[in-house]
Amino acid sequence: MKWFLILWACPIVILTGWYGLSYYDMSFGIFMLTRQAHDLVFAVYGNVLGLPPETIPPLVARAIAVDSLIVFAIIAYRKRREIRAWYGRRFPAVQPSEPKAAPFAKDANLSSAP
Repeated sequence: MKWFLILWACPIVILTGWYGLSYYDMSFGIFMLTRQAHDLVFAVYGNVLGLPPETIPPLVARAIAVDSLIVFAIIAYRKRREIRAWYGRRFPAVQPSEPKAAPFAKDANLSSAP
């Protein structure tokens, strides 16, 4: 499971790091981190996909969100017993002290009323 998370997170961290640095042109002397390279990469992807380059980043963000939901669903499924036990400890079931007691006066037997 550890390697599964590492292999999922590394590309996302690298992609978002590159996107953030190149979007704001923080190149540190590296061409791939310049805004010119940023625009060139999205122009190439836009031409290959037949989409305007400005529509690609929201599509990638949506894909990352969906992939993240799938990854977290897999983790939750694998740890469902631990999650259920934690939930049971956190929110214990309420059990009445008198099982036959009427919770409200209107539910009590009023046959002795005058």
